[in-house]
Amino acid sequence: MALEIIPVKIQKEIESDDDLVDLILESSEINEDDILVFSQKIISKNEGRILSLSSVKPSLLADGIASSYGKDPRLMELILSESRRIVRMENGIIIVETNHGFVCANAGIDESNVQDGYATLLPDDPDKSANLLKDRIKQKTGKHTAVIISDTFGRPFRLGQTDVAIGIAGLEPILDYNGKPDTFGKIMQVTAIAVADEICSASELVMGKVEKCPIAIVRNYDFSYSDVKIQKMLRSDHDDLFR
Repeated sequence: MALEIIPVKIQKEIESDDDLVDLILESSEINEDDILVFSQKIISKNEGRILSLSSVKPSLLADGIASSYGKDPRLMELILSESRRIVRMENGIIIVETNHGFVCANAGIDESNVQDGYATLLPDDPDKSANLLKDRIKQKTGKHTAVIISDTFGRPFRLGQTDVAIGIAGLEPILDYNGKPDTFGKIMQVTAIAVADEICSASELVMGKVEKCPIAIVRNYDFSYSDVKIQKMLRSDHDDLFR
């Protein structure tokens, strides 16, 4: 069967007391072995990870960095509080390692698709968010599924952004060809495909940024079930040649 990516549009503004699975089931059917991709923004709103900038008091460090890089000092304070360390600051861009271990711009903090004066932060524990949704889907529908939380990241050496997985539940995120023969019989040693990221990128094609489509259902993809966490996809400091 052909791979399907089905957009799930939600017209209402998501709030912390909304049941996301109920909202999906109002317009869509969930099948056995579907993969559901949720945008980070809808999860952050649902989990109350949205802050008024007026409630943030910038530190002296945040004020200093903000003045040098043209940032709102309140936003800079949030970036610092959500980060383990600053990786690089240059040309008005601030790359950090978040408390989760993700390397991205601005600690994933975003002012788009929220009312003026507010910003969304990444979920505290995206793997936990994904697992709660997977369990909720099983409870509501009786179907076994996998869930991915996706966010939009820039990429070194390439222009443009793409969606990647920041939380997973129920699937093996990497398809490892190590030790398998290629079409000429040679044994592959380093090929490992980031299928969770590829699923997120493909889903973004139907989700978009302004379509009110924060969820996609990926159907007919033959994935392997697994209980691993997103940490499996993060390159260790020892293996990272660019940090």
